[in-house]
Amino acid sequence: MAQSSGAVAPGLSSFLASLKTTPVEPSIEHLISLLKRRQIRNSRPCAVATTALLLRVVGEFKGKNSAKLVDRIRQVGKRLTSAQPREVVVGNIVRRVLGLVREVVEENLDVDTTATSDVGQNAPHSDALHRPSLHSSISTFSPLKHAAAEPHEIASFPEEMSDSGELVKRPPLLSSHTSAAPMVNSLFGLFSQPDTPSTSNTPTGHQSPDSKAMLTSVNLERLADFSSSKFDMKAEVMDGIRELQDELDQSDDLMAAYALDHIHANEIVLTHTASTSVQKFLLAAARKRKFTVVHVETHPHDHHATHSALLTGKKRDGHEGEDEDAWKPLRLAGVRVVMIPDSHVFAIMSQVNKVILATHTVLANGALVAASGARMIASAAKAHRTPVVVVSGVYKLSPVYPFNTEELIECGDAGTVVPYEDGDFVDLVDVENPLYDYVPADLVDLYITNIGGHAPSYLYRIVADHYRTEDITL
Repeated sequence: MAQSSGAVAPGLSSFLASLKTTPVEPSIEHLISLLKRRQIRNSRPCAVATTALLLRVVGEFKGKNSAKLVDRIRQVGKRLTSAQPREVVVGNIVRRVLGLVREVVEENLDVDTTATSDVGQNAPHSDALHRPSLHSSISTFSPLKHAAAEPHEIASFPEEMSDSGELVKRPPLLSSHTSAAPMVNSLFGLFSQPDTPSTSNTPTGHQSPDSKAMLTSVNLERLADFSSSKFDMKAEVMDGIRELQDELDQSDDLMAAYALDHIHANEIVLTHTASTSVQKFLLAAARKRKFTVVHVETHPHDHHATHSALLTGKKRDGHEGEDEDAWKPLRLAGVRVVMIPDSHVFAIMSQVNKVILATHTVLANGALVAASGARMIASAAKAHRTPVVVVSGVYKLSPVYPFNTEELIECGDAGTVVPYEDGDFVDLVDVENPLYDYVPADLVDLYITNIGGHAPSYLYRIVADHYRTEDITL
C-alpha cells in the first residue's frame, strides 16, 4: 500500500515539529543526522534549528547549578559543530547561549554582592581623605617608579639666603646618576601607593584587596548553585533564548530599514544568489526609489533558485525549509531586473554603481564566506573602484579566525559542472565545484547588519560585545 501523502520530508520544518514530542537526546541525534546529510543547510535554517534545540535542552535541565548547565550546553555544541564544521553559525548560536547563561549568573551575582556590601559598610564614602589605596603597576626598572614613590619622611632641604635676608629652603635638583636624591611629588604619585602600605591608613568599613577577593570567591561558590535561592536561572536563560529567536526572525526586516540610506534613485546595483536578506533589502528600497538590478545567476549550484526568486519571489532549490518565505518579486515592485551569466561580471562592472552581496559566514577578521562567485565579483568591483556592501545578520558573525581558508570551502557535486555521461573527458581531468568562496576583508567596504552599518575593521568590537572569551573554544 502506498504511503500517505501527508508525510513530511526530512528538513527544518519536520525537525521543529518533532521537538514538541521527542525527548532531548533523540532530538540532538536527529539534528546531527540532518546536518550530516545536508538536509538542513545554510545559515538561517541552521541557526533556527540550533536555537530551538538549545531552548529544549535548557527547558529540560534538572537542577539550578549554572556550571552544570554550561557544561551541558557546551557538550551539545561540540556534538553539533563536529557533525558539520562548515556551518559556523551553529557554533555561533551555541556561544551566544553560553554567554547568555554567564550574563544571567553575573547579573544575579552583582545584585547579591551589592546588597552584601551595603550591609557591611560602616564608614561613609564621602570623605575624600580616606580612600582605598590603589595598586601600582609601574615597573621597578622604570624611571617613573622613582617619581611615583612618595617619601615617608620629609627631607631636609638645604638653606640659602634670599635677597631680603631671610632663610629659605629649596629642593635640590634631581640627578640621573644618583639614587640618594630626595624624591618630589608628581602627578604619578596620585595613582600609586607606597611599597609597604600602613594598616593604620585603611579606613573603617573598607576591605583590603585580599578580603575583597575572598568575598568574591565566596559569592561565586555560593551563587554557582541557585537551589536555595528564589532566583529562577533557567527561566531567565529561556527568556534570553526566545529573544535570540526573535532576533533571527527580525534580522532581515531590521537590515532592510537601512536600504534607503544606501540605494539611491537611478542607480545600477549588482547582486547574486537568491538571498532572502538581499531581496528584502532591495524591495525596501524599491518602495520609494527607482533603480536597476543586475542579477548574476550563479551557475551551476544556485541558478534554479535565483530564477525562481526573481519570477515568483519564492526560492525552489530542493532544500526543504529554505522556500518557506515568499516575497513580492522585484519586477512587480517596479524594479528593472537584468539577468547575466557569471562570465559577464567584469564587462558590466564599469556601469555598476554598487555591489550588494549576501554571506554565508562573517569571520572575526572582517572576511566572509559567501556563495561561489562572490570573490570574483568583489575583485572586479575593486578593479573598477565600485563599493561592495555585504548584508548580514549579527548571528552570522563568528569569533573564528580563518587560519586555514581551505577548510571553510565546501565542494559540491562535480557532475553539475561536467556531466558524468562524458566519461572519456571526466577520466582525464579533475573537476571541482566549490559551493563557497573566501572573500578577504580588503575587498569589502561596508557591512550592514541588524544593528547598523559597520566597516570591516570594526567587526572585532561586535564580536567582543556578543561573545565571551572563555566560550570561543567549545
